Amino acid sequence: MSRPLIIIEPGTENSNYWKDLWNYRGLFYFLAWRDILVRYKQTVIGILWSILRPFITIVVFTLVFNKLGNFPSDSGVPYAIMVCAGMLPWQFFSNAFSESANSLIANSNLLTKVYFPRLIVPASTVIVSLIDFFISFIILIGLFFYYQFIPDWKILLLPLFLLMATITAMGTGLFIAALNVKYRDFRYIIPFIIQFGLYISPVGFSSNVIYNHENIPQFLKYLYVLNPMVGVIDGFRWCILGGDITLHFTDFFTSLAVSILFLFVGIWYFRRMEKSFADVI
Repeated sequence: MSRPLIIIEPGTENSNYWKDLWNYRGLFYFLAWRDILVRYKQTVIGILWSILRPFITIVVFTLVFNKLGNFPSDSGVPYAIMVCAGMLPWQFFSNAFSESANSLIANSNLLTKVYFPRLIVPASTVIVSLIDFFISFIILIGLFFYYQFIPDWKILLLPLFLLMATITAMGTGLFIAALNVKYRDFRYIIPFIIQFGLYISPVGFSSNVIYNHENIPQFLKYLYVLNPMVGVIDGFRWCILGGDITLHFTDFFTSLAVSILFLFVGIWYFRRMEKSFADVI
């Protein structure tokens, strides 16, 4: 079986880089499969952990925001379903962002031995988070049966918003991964970023609470929609809850533009720093 021939010549690095990504797709599959095995091998509850963790968070958010805080649900939809529709994309984003941001440090031995496009390493970690997402989706299906809730045709558009969540996680993850190689303090900042993002994203509440709140200044509402996960979560709820749920398309496209900007900036900075990874790490 013939192997791809890699020729390193002056001035051809950038032109060959994306071709090398395709040639090394086998390494991408291997790293993704390895991470999946490591995640679930020799665990006590295994796959159930991907269900229990978001389920417990959904229960806590429902009690705090709905029962104690009296936060309203969207169009009378059961609050637990509304929270679940926000928790699933957030759980996927936070896992993918955290894993990709730490991926280069975790695979430092591999980076110093052989040549391959380093972009493969953080990209492969997203696959594990996708597996967790699909497993966690069982919670939403269970809530559908429990509340006898039937989504409409909009749920077919859910993969588009999942792609947007992937773009957001990849862009931010690549940027922090490159920074994490040179500045190891960023591994302590990553949990703070995730925790802070949870509070400013509409996971436990509806975005309508922000949009319709008269005491919130307008400039804070503008800053709110700059959070790309606002568009992702609102899109998930628009697809899953259906009915009279409205998607603020102006705010959504603003979040989408920020997601795409993060992706381009993340790839640009990652490629810029990639040459020094083997020496610095």
